[in-house]
Order: sequence, then structure tokens, then C-alpha cells
Amino acid sequence: MPLKSRIRTIPDYPKPGIMFRDITTLLQDPFGFRKLIDDLVQPFTGNVIDAVAGIEARGFIIGGAIAHQLSVGFIPVRKQGKLPFTTIGQEYELEYGTDTVEIHTDAVTAGQKVLVVDDLIATGGTAIATVSLLRQAGAEIVGASFVVDLPDLGGRKRLEAEDVSVLTLVEFEGE
Repeated sequence: MPLKSRIRTIPDYPKPGIMFRDITTLLQDPFGFRKLIDDLVQPFTGNVIDAVAGIEARGFIIGGAIAHQLSVGFIPVRKQGKLPFTTIGQEYELEYGTDTVEIHTDAVTAGQKVLVVDDLIATGGTAIATVSLLRQAGAEIVGASFVVDLPDLGGRKRLEAEDVSVLTLVEFEGE
């Protein structure tokens, strides 16, 4: 069964007109979850990767599993104020206002090769902020992987314009 058929769509969430792509149904399916991780790991097997950076919150689940499979470390990328140690942050634009992602100051060493992971790329704001933050910390970005791409929102193109190779597994039209 294809991965896309294991992703639930919830209309009008979190607000009217949005079609929320819920991967929890994919994660609870042991065969689907295994295939998801295998499909995200396979293109990077044999590449030099030092760490996986997972974006809060579903990126933690997927990124942790990918880091385990690649036998590398994991970097949690969190919303502002959620990490307990000294942090550096990167602000980014939202539809209404701004937000900030953070990592610990010791999460990355200069020259580390990092793979960025999240469940979905829409406008690309969070992913671009994450890439910028990791580069600021000295990381070299080897790529960014997502389960779902919403191509109509242009995030993949924006991230590729930042010289980041993007891997996505399924696409959904619209928002």
C-alpha cells in the first residue's frame, strides 16, 4: 500500500480552508512507518552525515528514527524557550507575525554535515530558518527530507533556492 494512502486528511484544521495532512495514521502503521524511514534513509546511505536535525515535533519522531538508522547523532530544533541549555535562535515569518527556532549552542560543531528532517514542507519558513540556524552554527547542510510536500505553497522551491537538496516522498495539491 502506498505511503500517501496511509496519510489522513482532516478538512478545515487548524482553520477553515486548510486540509491538514495528518501523518499519525502512517506512524501507527508498523509497515508504513518502516517503509517511511527506509525511503528517507536509502538516498543517504553511504553519504557522510554526522547528525540529523529534526524540527519540532513530528520531525523528532522521524528524524530520531533516521538518525538511529544512519548511526549518527540527533539535533532537536525547537520553538523558542523549550531547550534547557544556552541556545541560539533564528526568527522567521509566519502568516501573522513571527516565530523563532532554536538549538543548543553546543549542538553543532563547525563543518558537521547535517540532514534536516520534518514531516511536511509547506511555505518553507520553518525549514529555511532551521537551515539558516544550522549554518550560523557552522553546519554543512547535506539535504532536507520531508514526508509530505505541498508544492502549491512553494516551500520546496524556496529551500532549493537556498542551495539545499530536498527529498519528499508524497505530494498533496492545495493547502
